[in-house]
Amino acid sequence: MNSSRNQSFLIYALLFIAIVSMVAFQLRQPAGAETPLTINQVAADIKAGKIKRIVVESDNRLRVIYPGNSGSDVERTAHKEDGTSLINQLILLGVTPEQLNPERLQVVINPPSSWMTVLSVLGYILPFVLMIGLFFWIFRQAQGSNNAAMSFGKSRARMFSGEHPTVTFEDVAGADESKEELKEVVEFLREPQKFIQLGARIPKGVLLVGPPGTGKTLLAKAVSGEAGVPFFSISGSEFVEMFVGVGASRVRDLFDQAKRHSPCIIFVDEIDAVGRQRGAGLGGSHDEREQTLNQMLVEMDGFDTDTNIIVIAATNRPDILDPALLRPGRFDRRVTLDRPDVKGREAILKVHVKGKPLDPTVDLASIARGTPGFVGADLENLVNEAAILAARRNKRSIGQTEMEEAIERVVMGPERKSRLISDEEKRIIAYHEAGHAVVANAIPEADPVQKVSIVGRGQAGGVTWFRPEEDRILMSRKKLFATLAYALGGRVAEELVFDDITSGASGDLEQVTRMARTMVTRLGMSDKLGNRVYGQKEELIFLGREISEQRDYSEAVAEQIDREVRRIVDEAHQRARSILLQYRKQLDDVANLLLEKETITREEFEQVFPPPFPKRSGTPQPAWASAN
Repeated sequence: MNSSRNQSFLIYALLFIAIVSMVAFQLRQPAGAETPLTINQVAADIKAGKIKRIVVESDNRLRVIYPGNSGSDVERTAHKEDGTSLINQLILLGVTPEQLNPERLQVVINPPSSWMTVLSVLGYILPFVLMIGLFFWIFRQAQGSNNAAMSFGKSRARMFSGEHPTVTFEDVAGADESKEELKEVVEFLREPQKFIQLGARIPKGVLLVGPPGTGKTLLAKAVSGEAGVPFFSISGSEFVEMFVGVGASRVRDLFDQAKRHSPCIIFVDEIDAVGRQRGAGLGGSHDEREQTLNQMLVEMDGFDTDTNIIVIAATNRPDILDPALLRPGRFDRRVTLDRPDVKGREAILKVHVKGKPLDPTVDLASIARGTPGFVGADLENLVNEAAILAARRNKRSIGQTEMEEAIERVVMGPERKSRLISDEEKRIIAYHEAGHAVVANAIPEADPVQKVSIVGRGQAGGVTWFRPEEDRILMSRKKLFATLAYALGGRVAEELVFDDITSGASGDLEQVTRMARTMVTRLGMSDKLGNRVYGQKEELIFLGREISEQRDYSEAVAEQIDREVRRIVDEAHQRARSILLQYRKQLDDVANLLLEKETITREEFEQVFPPPFPKRSGTPQPAWASAN
């Protein structure tokens, strides 16, 4: 750092000297010498007795000094001819020796000195030398790798040697199958002859696919730590710039570096930034992103591919990638990282609680069962929120209470206990949440009620938590009808108790409408419309999002769809109404208990209203929350 500062100081000093020298060169002419005198004018003024003194410089320049009116002298300049003295020139021009008498005119001759000559020459040359030197220094600096003006075509990938890994496969949990796929890649880099002698070739590329937060980048870091070979990491967005051809140049430079360090691994995060389908750009087919993609296709599987370079890429949008990028020979393997199951979530929690003071009463298996749908990033955030809660409460360890409350904070946000609401609104919210809970408890297919609260979280005034008994991949029609019924339980409770409705059920109605339409148009769960999908979704690949839905059915079918959606919602509403009429006393008891305690657990709820039908055994898990 000190050397760079010294260099900067030296450059600024030289620049200052150059500027001062040029200014001094411009100011070398003394004041009043803007119009030099001729030698004839000098001779005439001597004859007239106007000149007081003449100083002869070494470069034939004359400094002619006239007496001023206010007592100050006035200086003018002139030049004499080379090869003769000033006295001889003046005599030839008619000046008499009497007029050259020292008493009337002082003629001073400055003898030439070597150092004055050198300074005079430097005064002319030094500014130009300094400016030329400064120009070459700037150009040389621009050639350096750290200057963006000349190196924007260089790759910005960061290289890791792999000698000191920070992440290994032991740090990755909940993705056992994905790790096995990548362990083969690592083994090939370590022992290539084991595969080559059997005629196997190294995979050119591995594409990691999965929702955000499932650990794609973490798995790539683990591959880097396990393989022990150079690892180049870059983001897809770092290839594309505003200058044409920069992206392709960076791809070439990246693979050139990789070839020099072969065998190695190149990791491209968020490859969909440059790997989208060609011809789908808003600015035409020939844009910068497509040039970058074309260069990447050539580098991965072109003529010069005899190198042990493995490309690992990560994306959560594989559907928008170009088909040429996904074919065998480029990305030979596609490793899918899905949301972890209950065993995977427990393993991920064990990784994230390492090094944290955990209370012995914490049951990670219960927390894992209570977080279906959570990915690795969610679980890491959950543990961090639990640690923050424990610190806020001045505890020395993280307890089960903090872990369970952290789940609610991650899903719905913090409690808003300070919000002031009237007693009437509080009573409406209590009956609304009690309606959800009572209807769900009375339907065998519904999930068990875990917690009911009238303390607001996020945008919700109250929350009812449901925990499914197990992770589900498939959803039955009975299960969906049960979900519709208890989602409408809050609205129906308002109708029965207050003979009025409020805006608190807006989120429930939106969910119910969307679910009913999906059942009709996507899942084939309508007897009248049959097993068919209605409507084709249109998506703009360049934007990567759904922009519209194309109707491939007539207006008559559209009316039937609307009637079926209305019928399904009305049946769910009627079912919720009949349940609440049957268990009206339990509805009042649950609402009154909520008004008293604000939050009740599953045990407290079932003491007031035991399930009329047997539920499946097992520890309950929070998966769905209904909030008014």
